[in-house]
Amino acid sequence: MILGTILAGLVPSFLLVGLGGLVRRRLSDNAWLGLDRLNFEILFPALLFNAAASRPLDPALVAVIGPAVWSILTLGLVAGYAARRFGPTRFLDFAGGWQTAWRFNTAMGFVAASTLSGPDAAMMAVVAGMAVPVANVFAVGALSRGGNLGALATARRIALNPFLLASLGGVFVGLTGLRPPALVMAPVAMLAQAAIPVALVSIGATMDWRALARLNAFSAILCGVKLMLLPAVTLTLCLVLRADPALAAMLVAFAALPPATASHVLAAGFGADRVLTATVVAQGTLLAALTLPLWLWLAEAVF
Repeated sequence: MILGTILAGLVPSFLLVGLGGLVRRRLSDNAWLGLDRLNFEILFPALLFNAAASRPLDPALVAVIGPAVWSILTLGLVAGYAARRFGPTRFLDFAGGWQTAWRFNTAMGFVAASTLSGPDAAMMAVVAGMAVPVANVFAVGALSRGGNLGALATARRIALNPFLLASLGGVFVGLTGLRPPALVMAPVAMLAQAAIPVALVSIGATMDWRALARLNAFSAILCGVKLMLLPAVTLTLCLVLRADPALAAMLVAFAALPPATASHVLAAGFGADRVLTATVVAQGTLLAALTLPLWLWLAEAVF
């Protein structure tokens, strides 16, 4: 029954991804890239801010979520390095794929949260708010090591990330109890409603649906770390530490998310092999259609 409920919540989202694959040729590549940019710069920042700022946040919960998600990301960073020996010779190209071991798909995060009985969108927004800066520090740091970007330029890229600014802004409002004027929040809420469906259709349109045929040792390790190792370790530790059920379910869901679809954009911006990164992202996204429902079911059943 639990699995059926979870699948009922996930299937519409996967259908939107499939719709994107069907209509991909209706728009040019530049149009889809523009849609991704719209999501990155406006729609998802609105969603993150609105979810975190729409209700008061418990400071104690935020204090627990931060170290928890940072630990998950660090495990992905360390464990993902095991793919180095099987990856491309140039470190920059390896770094482009390496980031998929810890970077996460925020859209699927909100979808996953909606299928769970305990957590809500506000908790997912806090998770994203705490995770985005560290995930970007790791990714930009790795790509900078392989490229020629200086420390100041690296710090600027991280600090000006729209997801980071929106997440931290929303968490600040939620913690302080400040309430922006309704005339400001109304259009923000409207933009937030468009974020997830637009993102899901765009994922399907820009994804390589034949990527699984090119699964090799390098991408298998990265996908295994992201989709299996991280949620397995998270679930085990939450059980051992007797974590709050709602928080534990959310952390397992977060750990099990597929890689961020924008990973290949970041890789290309540093001069890394964009196709390699996009292939790993597509493989992780397709495999997550099988693994994510199972982890969500386990999280609901155990906690």
